[in-house]
Amino acid sequence: MSSSAKKSRPDYKAKAQSRRNRYAVFFATFGLGLICFSYYFYQIFFTSNIETNGRPTYVLIRRGQDWQQALNNVEKTGVVVDKLSLRFVAKLMKYPGHVKPGRYQLQDGYTNRQLINVLKAGIQSPLKLTFTNVRLRRELAEKLSNQIDARPREIDSLLRSPSYVRSLGFDTATVMTMFIPNTYELYWNTSAQNLMQRMKKEYEKFWTPARDAKREKLKLTRAEVSTLASIVEAEQQQHADERPRIAAVYLNRIRRGMKLQADPTVVYANGDFSIKRVLNVHLQKDSPYNTYKYAGLPPGPINLPSISSIDAVLNPEENNYLYFCAKEDFSGYHAFATNEAGHLVNARRYQAALNRAGI
Repeated sequence: MSSSAKKSRPDYKAKAQSRRNRYAVFFATFGLGLICFSYYFYQIFFTSNIETNGRPTYVLIRRGQDWQQALNNVEKTGVVVDKLSLRFVAKLMKYPGHVKPGRYQLQDGYTNRQLINVLKAGIQSPLKLTFTNVRLRRELAEKLSNQIDARPREIDSLLRSPSYVRSLGFDTATVMTMFIPNTYELYWNTSAQNLMQRMKKEYEKFWTPARDAKREKLKLTRAEVSTLASIVEAEQQQHADERPRIAAVYLNRIRRGMKLQADPTVVYANGDFSIKRVLNVHLQKDSPYNTYKYAGLPPGPINLPSISSIDAVLNPEENNYLYFCAKEDFSGYHAFATNEAGHLVNARRYQAALNRAGI
């Protein structure tokens, strides 16, 4: 055997071993990289990335926002641990093409995968809608708009539309009676029109056969009951237990064909809610809401009466009172009278107390 042949066998073995070593290093490196990538993949998809520390946290995603704006809103809550991984997962899960507006709760311990699934599916957290202490249509529109994703002008335009409110069974003066102050659960992205439909549905639920039977006995429509209740509410805001008595006074006056002469309607007619003491100059205001000038109930409510006030009208106290005025002790209660002479005595006491207080 030649010397060259003898040299080639060890060289071949050395080269083969070198190749095996390189392959081993490659596969070891590849395997380690795969393990690391798998671990990172697992981490960004399946470990917690939301830490609220027990604080209820919500994010609003508005109409027309893209996925980056939506995630900006999420990040602004301050509960995202790793923002980069959230955006990476959002892209992998194709969130950019599936943004849904709404109000979402960011749960403590959410993984990126869980959060993106919630946002993509539009699984919102409902809110509690409330509205109280409302006098005017624009105030109602503002209060509702502050709680849902409907602009004030969208709500107001529906309330001002004769044809639209007629489709709901009201006119522009009585449509406010459709809103029964209570707490309603709905979603933040409820549209103005869907809100109206919901309020109409709740209104029909409120007017049970029992309530309708009571108002029919009083010979009043639903709107008239709510309008009278709004006056009762304005007269007695502190002590609900007195409302049935006040309701009875106005019902007694209506039966006798007397003008209601309710001071809160004069304040409403003048459009100046800072009035503390109704004077003769205020009584001259020519308005259908001025019950010193015009007999009967005003065209619509002067506020959104509470359920307590509506039920006070439906369940009035049995009495013969025709007059009342605030008590001179400023307790918030009233002094009642069956005739004008007795009322004037009570009124003079209260006026004297106002004068002493400098009001």
